[in-house]
Amino acid sequence: MSATIHDNRRCELGEGPLWHPEREQLFWFDILGKQLMTRAGDAPRRWQFDEIVSAAGWVDRDTLLIASETRLFRFDLETGDSATICALEEDSPGTRSNDGRADRQGGFWIGTMGKAAEEGKGAIYRYYRGELRRVVEGITIPNAICFTPDGKGAYYSCSARKQVYNLDLDSDGWPKGDAQLWLDLTAQDRVPDGAVTDSGGNLWIAHWGGFCVGAYDAAGKHLRDIAFPAKHCSCPAFGGADLGTLYLTSALEGLDPEEAARSENGMTFRADAGATGLPEPRVVL
Repeated sequence: MSATIHDNRRCELGEGPLWHPEREQLFWFDILGKQLMTRAGDAPRRWQFDEIVSAAGWVDRDTLLIASETRLFRFDLETGDSATICALEEDSPGTRSNDGRADRQGGFWIGTMGKAAEEGKGAIYRYYRGELRRVVEGITIPNAICFTPDGKGAYYSCSARKQVYNLDLDSDGWPKGDAQLWLDLTAQDRVPDGAVTDSGGNLWIAHWGGFCVGAYDAAGKHLRDIAFPAKHCSCPAFGGADLGTLYLTSALEGLDPEEAARSENGMTFRADAGATGLPEPRVVL
């Protein structure tokens, strides 16, 4: 299960990897670089934006729904054209978008946080069929947004608290009831960043500062780790023709210059997961 480099461009804050099932292509973001990145075959490509962008879902072969620090917008991968879907905390210049992912019902979840990670300044929203609704509030660093294979449950973490929570969802994908603590990593001193579920319902959680992605079963039991040659592992995604490849973004943020120059910090990786992922659902606009 050794990791290899998928893309050697270094991201200040790599995030939001998305395997587009129709294009069979990985997209990801450098949040602080304000860029969307990909590789088309062996050719690297990037799109530069004038504000932070952090996460996306796919709408059709050529269209992504992208979350920025002020809005959700459609983005055409062929033309570069964009169109605003709705505002996202545009009246709050001290916040930005962070981790996000589409749910099984075709909704899109996106976390926001203070640009200086101020305590309790973040939230999680869900966009579904024209409605943007805040579903979690008072969170500091929202991450690990992912969903059970049957679509009946959602997970999210607060990286600052080193805790992962779960939520029951109704048939339309909206939360019902209060969030429950699902996994507390305080004693292990593990920081849960981005996460994704596999076809068996296991969670694969990137551990910021931990050089690894940890796999946990549906009861929260630690199964194993996959090591990566970057300290700040930020978010995983399953992809490849058989959805058996685990991709991972990483970050330079928070590393001193000497540490940042070592190893492959900030690059994007892939590894054989020994597990099978689930196709990312289409976002229904």
